[in-house]
Amino acid sequence: MSAPLTWRVARLVERRVETPSAHTLVLEAPGWPAHVAGQHVDIRLTAEDGYQAARSYSLAAPADGDRIALTVQRVEDGEVSPYLLDTYAEGDPIEVRGPLGGYFVWRPDETAPVLLVGGGSGVVPLMAMIRARRAAGSRTPFRLIYSVRTPADVLYADELRTRARDDQGLDVAYVYTREAPDGWRGAPHRIGLVDVNTHGWPPDLEPLCYVCGSTGFVETVADLLVGLGHQSRRVRTERFGPTA
Repeated sequence: MSAPLTWRVARLVERRVETPSAHTLVLEAPGWPAHVAGQHVDIRLTAEDGYQAARSYSLAAPADGDRIALTVQRVEDGEVSPYLLDTYAEGDPIEVRGPLGGYFVWRPDETAPVLLVGGGSGVVPLMAMIRARRAAGSRTPFRLIYSVRTPADVLYADELRTRARDDQGLDVAYVYTREAPDGWRGAPHRIGLVDVNTHGWPPDLEPLCYVCGSTGFVETVADLLVGLGHQSRRVRTERFGPTA
């Protein structure tokens, strides 16, 4: 039986603005154990009066020594994300615990085709898998379907554009729900059967499917995949939600 994870102090060493409402935070966490793409961490803040608030955030990149990367999307009226985006400064401490999760993960020794379907900031752990694939020199075929409100809300936009061009075996498709870019075919819409059938893998290839986003998004996509003939045991899901 493994020892329980403990809280450790990490410090901010780099901040990258992804969109007006989302930043990637690179933390230095001394003694950090190696993690697997798709895992997450708990972040805990403690106020001067002793009040504590904790949230879970997906790891946005594969293991890199003692450094971990989190992409934080602002939650209006939230307790944690506004502090991390507006107040948390380079060198400031924060408590982290992890890595957590062993089901919603991808390892480079997997050879089955991979379908990634992300809604909004649900793309974060999927991006960790894409980055892990590149870092390992894996040739496993990957397809990403990314559902997002508008082009301005796309996380990792430049990197995804570059990887779709340069990473052999990676295909990226977008679904825009509120506003599509100029020249886009079709009208904005919520992800549906045509999107998953057109941009996903056929079920006879037995791909591993990873779906991450809000509860409604995940349930919709998982039902579509199973309805198309994908084995439910090969459809792995991760939903948004605060730490209990």
